[in-house]
Amino acid sequence: MKQILTLMLFFISNLFFSQELDSIEVDTLIVEDFVALPKKNSIGRQLVVDGKQIVNNIAHSYLSPLSWEKKNWVDLGGVALGTVIFYSVDHDTSKFFRERRDKVPNVIQKFGDYFGGPQNNYGITSAIYLTGLFTKNDKIRDTGVLMISSATTAGLLQTFSKTLVGRARPGTEKGKFYFKPFSGDADYRSFPSGHTVLVATTMFSLAKQFSNPWVKAGIYTVGIITPLSRVWDGAHFFSDVFLSAAISYFVVEGTYKYMHRKKDKAPGKIAWKLNMSPNMIGLNGVF
Repeated sequence: MKQILTLMLFFISNLFFSQELDSIEVDTLIVEDFVALPKKNSIGRQLVVDGKQIVNNIAHSYLSPLSWEKKNWVDLGGVALGTVIFYSVDHDTSKFFRERRDKVPNVIQKFGDYFGGPQNNYGITSAIYLTGLFTKNDKIRDTGVLMISSATTAGLLQTFSKTLVGRARPGTEKGKFYFKPFSGDADYRSFPSGHTVLVATTMFSLAKQFSNPWVKAGIYTVGIITPLSRVWDGAHFFSDVFLSAAISYFVVEGTYKYMHRKKDKAPGKIAWKLNMSPNMIGLNGVF
């Protein structure tokens, strides 16, 4: 009886131990290096590494026009053309949205303004980053880094631009052609929209993490509330929010590609994955 019990205990313990070890994988090893993956950084060290990454991301975004290709200049031309088209109908679109403001549910109005506020938006993106940092979840942490980098890059650009341009807000009733550069007055800081930049960079960054089109659509639906709220509140013209969204999209795209440039497997190399279990060690090569 004791022998049977011992055999059963050995079988059960081996079963559970085997199941645990089956899930242990030493991820991608490059055949040219063939070194084990480094241990994860401490929280303090990772904070420093991410801080440097954010600075590098911002610098890369501002310097990237120096190496733009034809496609990039075509994209810039498309954004400029779209802005001009929406500018030409700014009076009509502003009137249309402002006349329908009272029909928008109060909760949506408040959400649009709240979500785009700098202190609130940076609070959300910082919370996402810190969640990834303290739980050591690389995907969430990288998403936070992408959000903070993109929001800062596009945010500084729009802050300088709206001061330089000095466009009057729709609420001043001075019309779409009135400009007062470097006035320092908030009434002349309409072009482009800061609230839209912050929300758009956040939602574009978040959408990058999902492949499901329905999830992406849900994220974009929530994200569009703030830009529209700025139009129906008379804080911005439609061309203001269009340009802000376009800037945000290309900043997020460029920053995302820059952050992931080293994570792509180099062509022509073999990526190796090591699998271990109590009675087997396997090495799989992926071409």
